[in-house]
Amino acid sequence: MLTDFVSWLSGSRFSAPFVVLTTAVVAFVATRLSAFVIRRAIRRLARRSSVAAQRSGAATSGLWRVRSSRIEGESGETGEQRRRQRIDAASRMVSHLVALVIWVIAGIVTFHLLEVDPAFFLSSAGFIGAALAIGGQHKVNDYLTGLSVHFEDRYGVGDEIVVDVGWAEPVQGIVDHVGLFSTRVRDQRSTLHFPNHALTSLRNLSQEATTSTLRLRVPDSSDAEEAAELLRGLAGTDGLTDVVFVGDFASRDRATGEVEIDVVTGRALGNRERDRLVGRTERALFDNSAGG
Repeated sequence: MLTDFVSWLSGSRFSAPFVVLTTAVVAFVATRLSAFVIRRAIRRLARRSSVAAQRSGAATSGLWRVRSSRIEGESGETGEQRRRQRIDAASRMVSHLVALVIWVIAGIVTFHLLEVDPAFFLSSAGFIGAALAIGGQHKVNDYLTGLSVHFEDRYGVGDEIVVDVGWAEPVQGIVDHVGLFSTRVRDQRSTLHFPNHALTSLRNLSQEATTSTLRLRVPDSSDAEEAAELLRGLAGTDGLTDVVFVGDFASRDRATGEVEIDVVTGRALGNRERDRLVGRTERALFDNSAGG
């Protein structure tokens, strides 16, 4: 289709300015349309992933899940808002990439219609091509790093981070904006701008582990310490491969033949994961009691 369009324009009797203008208009419309389609498609996929996660009782929602809760506390509505912000930001980044490809193609088509050899410019100004190649390499690195930040929820707007960028002291500040190629951070004195690749290794002070309280039925011959020991051994087993316990457990015996155990995990536990932890621990406790 693109070849037919180019052949039609090149074989027509239109003037060169008209041909260039037509190509630019087509490229402009294509970029707008592609941005709309990409934004709708990514939002639809994220919404389906979220609905599927809710139906399965998981705390996560696929690629766009909130990986870690925030120290200041984060309600379900706030977490969903943060997730939407990441989805919109990633949509814009993908749209910009597609727009760049479209305009590069438009440039090549324009050169072809005007019967101009692009190699002429590269051969006559080779140093410019080399400079663009080197600069483009860094930009691609920054762009891909920015996408990873949104996909992996490394940090987001409002998070407090600490990063060593080679200065005399590590930089500590609040993330103000995550752009295509750079991230803006504010500290008490000024606004700092860093290329995205400079923030690949950092400490996020706004993310914390999540504490969940599990209530288990225990036989008369067992206690909270035994239940906690069995519970800890379930991390990483079938169906619980993503569950990682961090820190110590806090357990309490109850007079009703139950115990409460506070477990600390790297992310919030889904309903299915909680049920599996409780069910498997209770079965192990009662099996051990019956066997003893």
